Amino acid sequence: MSKESLCERERSQLERMNKFQLPNQFKKIGYYIAFGTFGLMIAKKFFEEPEWVKPALRWMLLIGMLVISLAKDKIEDEYIDSLRSQSYRLAFIMAVVYSLVQPFINYGVGILFDANEKLEGFSYFQVLFFMLLVQLLFFFQLKRYNK
Repeated sequence: MSKESLCERERSQLERMNKFQLPNQFKKIGYYIAFGTFGLMIAKKFFEEPEWVKPALRWMLLIGMLVISLAKDKIEDEYIDSLRSQSYRLAFIMAVVYSLVQPFINYGVGILFDANEKLEGFSYFQVLFFMLLVQLLFFFQLKRYNK
């Protein structure tokens, strides 16, 4: 096996992963999952639930948002692909900034109300939820403004 064929194979695999998208029908499925899970998260506030319910609902919400994010639009052309790339880039940058700044904001607000506040990070769910939410919002806004 030559070095060139190995590089070609890796390049084609990366290109396939880069172009991966779900069919348009999955967008509806993602909305059902995300909004249904969100409704369940609100409803669970009124009931006593087992310990595993909260992480499972968070996981389902992230899956629903990811499916929406990965699903193609009805008309998927190079322009929409470019907008999608921009939205992922902006979401990544904003999530990094959010991850760096938010603990200090939480600490500052906590100090105002409790002198014993500690500087703490936050969960993976907060970062992933923020990133997916920002990506979806930016994508929809970019599409709306650039029609």
